[in-house]
Amino acid sequence: MASPLILVTNDDGVYAPGIRALFDAMHSLGDAVIVAPERDNSAVSHALTMHRPLRVMELEKNIYTLDGTPTDCVTLAVNKILPRKPDLIVSGINPGANLGDDISYSGTVSAAIEGTMFGIPSLAFSLAGPPPYSFEVSAAVAWKLASMALIWKQPPATLLNINIPPIAAAEIRGIRFTRQGTRRYKDSIQETYDPWGRKHYWIGGGTAHWSGGEDSDEHAISSGYISVTPIQLDLTNHEGLAYLEKEWMM
Repeated sequence: MASPLILVTNDDGVYAPGIRALFDAMHSLGDAVIVAPERDNSAVSHALTMHRPLRVMELEKNIYTLDGTPTDCVTLAVNKILPRKPDLIVSGINPGANLGDDISYSGTVSAAIEGTMFGIPSLAFSLAGPPPYSFEVSAAVAWKLASMALIWKQPPATLLNINIPPIAAAEIRGIRFTRQGTRRYKDSIQETYDPWGRKHYWIGGGTAHWSGGEDSDEHAISSGYISVTPIQLDLTNHEGLAYLEKEWMM
């Protein structure tokens, strides 16, 4: 029986330390292959490059890069680069959390979304907290959860968004299966001026405000737990659909 084929990708670029830690962790589980962007693609969400051709380069054995997005990496890997459909896709390890509303922007999560669209079990890994980042604990967590994903089925059309608290392994209190919380930023758009006095705007930073309750992803992380959130592809609000069918008279 062939060893599991595991695609490793990210949104931070092929040279990011997080993806190398994840790649090394996957080696004992199967045949791991990196296909990752050549540069940082953070916050590109589920963008697909359609206005120009893409160039793939093999940097070394089982490590490929291309001048595109995380979504490009997954679709090219599955359809053109890998010898067969992978048994598992792992994305990350992202330096910084992907919690709450952040997942809508995340290239790390979007790579796992693309894998799920192909019917491949897909996991997105992020290490919460500020820099500097050490990926040793996160890589061990990724190994454990990836090994579980190779054994047990995930819910259909569902990826797992996994966030790991920035604490020592002995301090992690366990795993919680969580729902997506809500994260809003205040003062996240900064005004700056160039040397000629022209105004520019820089998006980023600000103060985060959370809501979601004790079963949310953010609460799990702040309480010292690993957060595992199942994210479904079907974005339909079924409760809202029922409301519209009942209340909106056409």
